[in-house]
Amino acid sequence: MADVDKIENKIISVRGTDVTISRIEHDDYICLTDMAKHKNAERPGLIISHWLSTVYTVNFLRIWEQVHNPSFKLTEFREFKTQLSEPGFALSAKQWIEQTDAIGIISKRGRYGGTYAHRHIAFEFASWISPEFKYYLIAEFERLKSSEQELVSAEWNLQRLLAKVNYQIHTDAIKDCLIPTEVSASQASYTYANEADLLNVALFGFTAAQWRDANPDAHPSENVRGSATLEQLVVLSNMESINALLIRQDLPQSKRLQLLNQAAITQMTSLLASKNLHKLPVTDRPS
Repeated sequence: MADVDKIENKIISVRGTDVTISRIEHDDYICLTDMAKHKNAERPGLIISHWLSTVYTVNFLRIWEQVHNPSFKLTEFREFKTQLSEPGFALSAKQWIEQTDAIGIISKRGRYGGTYAHRHIAFEFASWISPEFKYYLIAEFERLKSSEQELVSAEWNLQRLLAKVNYQIHTDAIKDCLIPTEVSASQASYTYANEADLLNVALFGFTAAQWRDANPDAHPSENVRGSATLEQLVVLSNMESINALLIRQDLPQSKRLQLLNQAAITQMTSLLASKNLHKLPVTDRPS
């Protein structure tokens, strides 16, 4: 049986009759009860029963079920076909569904309740009501599907546009917040008592004290490096090795700051474009 709980309902108007279409398990099912009201508004169930009680209809249903439903009970179908020749026998939708395990026709309760059929079967039922009704049913159904496709296309284009905008916002944020800026002349000429602050300025643009002044609500144990990103921590580790080599070369601090800053810019730009860095395990951050 189809899962009638997972549904999406749409309503189309066919020659003045509102007809409900439900999306059930990725297929469109059309309400036969609504369609039957076009022929007899007072007793739609009787119209459906009359249609089901023809040899042509049950033969068509048998073919559809055999193609789409491996659980279809062929023996029960043959019994129904035999009974159709008996005077006064009428086959109801409930009998057909319960005794053959059919999935092409289903029964729903609730606000949009009634007897529903897969669109292939519903179109056959529409032919039985009248050729004109079938034509307009198909026309309205196709119009609905076309509108849905246009909506999907519009949503896809909107998502594509938003993705481009978000990508630009993301790259701008990286440039503004993560890639280091070049040190100023005053920073280059300033002598930093602690070499750790030299690295802080080269990578972050400020000293540890300046970070604390800018973050007065931070916990006493927090520091500028504790808020660093994974990429920044990798670059910081590299900069420590580079600075050690530059010190051995007896370069003045102002020159080392400029070289370290350029190395930080180059490495951060490269790392932010890499997809492999985030696969690495993160260890404790350096203090």
